[in-house]
Amino acid sequence: MQIIAFGAHPDDCEFCAGGTAAKWVAAGHRVRFVALTNGAAGHHVEPGPGLARRRRAEAEEAGRRAGVDALVLDVPDGALFATLELRERVIRLVREWRADLVLGHRPNDYHPDHRQAAALVQDAAYLVTVPGICRDTPPLGRNPIFMYFQDRFTKPTPFSPDVVVDVDDVMEKKVAMLDAHVSQVYEFLAWQDGLLPEVPAEAEARRAWLRRRLETPLAPAVREALARRYGPARAAAVRHAEAFEICEYGRQPTADELAALFPA
Repeated sequence: MQIIAFGAHPDDCEFCAGGTAAKWVAAGHRVRFVALTNGAAGHHVEPGPGLARRRRAEAEEAGRRAGVDALVLDVPDGALFATLELRERVIRLVREWRADLVLGHRPNDYHPDHRQAAALVQDAAYLVTVPGICRDTPPLGRNPIFMYFQDRFTKPTPFSPDVVVDVDDVMEKKVAMLDAHVSQVYEFLAWQDGLLPEVPAEAEARRAWLRRRLETPLAPAVREALARRYGPARAAAVRHAEAFEICEYGRQPTADELAALFPA
């Protein structure tokens, strides 16, 4: 399969789907993570062009660690808008990747870049099959399945998991990917959460700190979806999971197709 995921910033895809991507790659599928902005605003000390270069290198290193293709667009961080130009860029990226599955943010989210990224992917969902749009790039003969990353927001509607993946067995791979995003997980996000003084200097100690940070309770809806997919006994033991919701604008999968798309 060909899977493409769109995040607003470098590291969004890794946080939301890094474990599932590692499983896809291990099974022989091709995965691409696209950051729609350059991440140049995401730091408390060094925002600007130097940070953009650093974040691109971090995204590429994260991709290398899991066999994921990484692409960072040169769009200013914090200034993403769902323009016609960027919509056509997303359409072309989906077509060029010959995507079977497209992942992205939901439209209700705390960050304006995330909301605009969602609009860009949703607006491309039907048009990737329309020959008269972006005529320089052949349209897809079959509409991909479009799905949302999990989030915690409830208004106007809460996230509703259609499929959940147990990623306990690939958490070291996910940690390795996120560990590559040094400017974020060990600097900016730690600073935002008031935890910067406790970040260890030594590499393995930092990874252990990151592992603990990723130990968060699973939402009740995710627990229920885990039980439906894996059975109550296995679901009860799962500590880390990634969940996805079907977008109504793409092709609608059957239950069997959905189960086959996502690794167990």
